[in-house]
Amino acid sequence: MGIGFLKEEQVPDATTLCKFRKLLNDNGITKLFFDSVKSFLDRHGKLMHGGTIVDATIIDAPSSTKNTEKQRYLEMP
Repeated sequence: MGIGFLKEEQVPDATTLCKFRKLLNDNGITKLFFDSVKSFLDRHGKLMHGGTIVDATIIDAPSSTKNTEKQRYLEMP
């Protein structure tokens, strides 16, 4: 089952897709579908249960002078 966008098949219009989505929601099939996908991902260890988002920006900065000689480190080759 699928929609072949590159074939000669006619693709459903927006109204048809909206009616189909409403039918799925009205009959609880959307929740059933997503619960099934969630369960599958969880069983296979692919579902994230928590975490932290970290954003970092790398900038060009002079090397540290916090060494014993109070000198800047030489640049890395």
